[in-house]
Amino acid sequence: MASQEPGMVEHQASESLVGQLLVATPALQDPNFERTVVLLVGNEPSGSLGVVLNRATEVPVAEVLGDWSLLAQEPAVLFEGGPVQPEAAIALGWMRSDQGVPASFKPFSGRLGTLDLGADPEPLAQRLDGMRVFAGYASWGPGQLNDEIDDGAWMVFDSLPSDPFASRPEDLWSMVWRRQGGLLAAVATFPADPSHN
Repeated sequence: MASQEPGMVEHQASESLVGQLLVATPALQDPNFERTVVLLVGNEPSGSLGVVLNRATEVPVAEVLGDWSLLAQEPAVLFEGGPVQPEAAIALGWMRSDQGVPASFKPFSGRLGTLDLGADPEPLAQRLDGMRVFAGYASWGPGQLNDEIDDGAWMVFDSLPSDPFASRPEDLWSMVWRRQGGLLAAVATFPADPSHN
């Protein structure tokens, strides 16, 4: 097996990528995903699903989900989770403990999971360390994500518990590249418009 940079994840089995970060490379020019950090939250035989972590909107969570806004991490706004079904909401939460997990929480990576927005948020108030709401999601058909990774559109990196709840989400793309070290860290300084290089 070829050596890989620290933090990089072998991507041969998509199922093992759940909970990992997909980080857009400068080669990815699709405006839906340019300079994005996507957390992969599901993988089924029919494809993969993730949410974009670094595209905050100006719409307060309170405006859309009322009481859930009390649990939302700052900035307490909706995030653009991806171009698919932008009218659908996916909430991510980080539980303080994996003991006695409520039915409204579905873990997919340790203490990180999705929250049932149809449930009462009050029982979770003392049990969550982080919560964020995403409008829409990103999805890939069978084999599509692996093909895009192989084509150099995405790099796969380990996620940190704080990534989905970053207080400065607009800086997350650069931060994730920077923490890889070595040559990969240099990508963090790649200009959004290469003509300004």
